[in-house]
Amino acid sequence: MKQVGGHGNGEEVELLGIWFSPYVQRVVWALKIKGIDYQWVELSFRDPKNRSRSLLKHNPMTKRVPVVVHRGRPVVESLVIVEYVDETWKKPHFAF
Repeated sequence: MKQVGGHGNGEEVELLGIWFSPYVQRVVWALKIKGIDYQWVELSFRDPKNRSRSLLKHNPMTKRVPVVVHRGRPVVESLVIVEYVDETWKKPHFAF
């Protein structure tokens, strides 16, 4: 796990993903725009039969990334996550 910085908002947010996924990158940008600190959990998909236990725990139905875990509750699907981030953290960290 790697801590990725925002402005130290004190929220417990974890992002499960794989770096080359455009869907994961969509979520990364949403978190960056809002300035949200999060734990990055890099998953390996070389062996589909050997999925991460964390992924299986938080997204047992589709077993796909991205998954954001906020306060112990998983949010799945990139567009749903972006909407969740936008509604949960109202103000962006920086102005455009």
